[in-house]
Amino acid sequence: MYSLLIDRLSTAVVQVNRELVIEYLNPAAEMLLAVSRKRIYGQDLGAAFRENEEGIDSLLSAINSGHPFTKREAEVERANGEKLFCDYTVTPISNTSNTTDSLLIELYPRDRMKRISLEDELIANHQTSKELVRNLAHEIKNPLGGIRGAAQLISRAFTDEALKDYTQVIIEESDRLRDLVDRLLGPRQLPKNKPLNIHRVIERVKQLIQVESDGRIEIIRDYDPSIPDIIGDESQLIQAILNVTRNAMQALLEQDENNQKQIRLVTRALRQFTIGAKRHRLVCKISIIDNGPGIPESILKTLFYPMVSGRAEGTGLGLSISQSVIHQHHGIIECQSTPQQTEFNILMPIETILSGKEKNL
Repeated sequence: MYSLLIDRLSTAVVQVNRELVIEYLNPAAEMLLAVSRKRIYGQDLGAAFRENEEGIDSLLSAINSGHPFTKREAEVERANGEKLFCDYTVTPISNTSNTTDSLLIELYPRDRMKRISLEDELIANHQTSKELVRNLAHEIKNPLGGIRGAAQLISRAFTDEALKDYTQVIIEESDRLRDLVDRLLGPRQLPKNKPLNIHRVIERVKQLIQVESDGRIEIIRDYDPSIPDIIGDESQLIQAILNVTRNAMQALLEQDENNQKQIRLVTRALRQFTIGAKRHRLVCKISIIDNGPGIPESILKTLFYPMVSGRAEGTGLGLSISQSVIHQHHGIIECQSTPQQTEFNILMPIETILSGKEKNL
């Protein structure tokens, strides 16, 4: 009866004996740790997950003392090598002579909650920056229009062509500032949605990057052919993915010429995946991974803000515009960066897009 109840729990439960040999784990633990309990019964705890020496010492101490403990935000490694952030509680189970026979380990994954929190913060920050830019654009464009109009009137009053050149400079610079503000605002049109193959979009980006890099960067493709057609604006998606990939290209080209320069374009279909606070049945994930120097920690959290760039000659608009485009497609762009590996993940819910397709049909 107790075993049946534990098997129905959504909490991952693992039981080990005094030698840290696995005696039991429930289906939730199988799913969380990506293992089969039939195969790992009787094996060391490392067959399910591994932690550092300090974590092992804590387990042995609990066996000897009989005292339970809880560890927060622990980083453990699954048997397949993947990292897992979780909280876990260890409860010693004693026999009739008050000696600890085994340990009951309850694991609570934190990856999903941590990612949801970060995505919520990213979405909120992006919305705030958009509102700020929108208000700033309004305040800039109004006087710009007046300056440009006055320059045109003054130009008509001049007969000296040399003086007209000065007013033309004012007009041209006013137009340049107006264009800059328009770029800050991002796409001003709603997406012109139609069915498209996301791999055709990525292939177009790949061709453009190969031409711009003059073949100096190796581009590796790793596509998931099971991803269905989505509904989206092809030109906007090309621009969004191109902005991200071009950033990777520029970072690589600024490196030492002797380093091997590589960009990986990866697509995957994710099931039951959460974007922000909403869970989606099916999500398209596009990863752009480069082996460049990485993004400085100082700008990593503000990377998608307008005018933020890690390059001296960069405008800092490309990633902000890309984030706006993907938001219009109900998705989000995330970034993780360490030296030799920077990964941008573009996530878009396919079922939301498919429901739009059905509506259009």
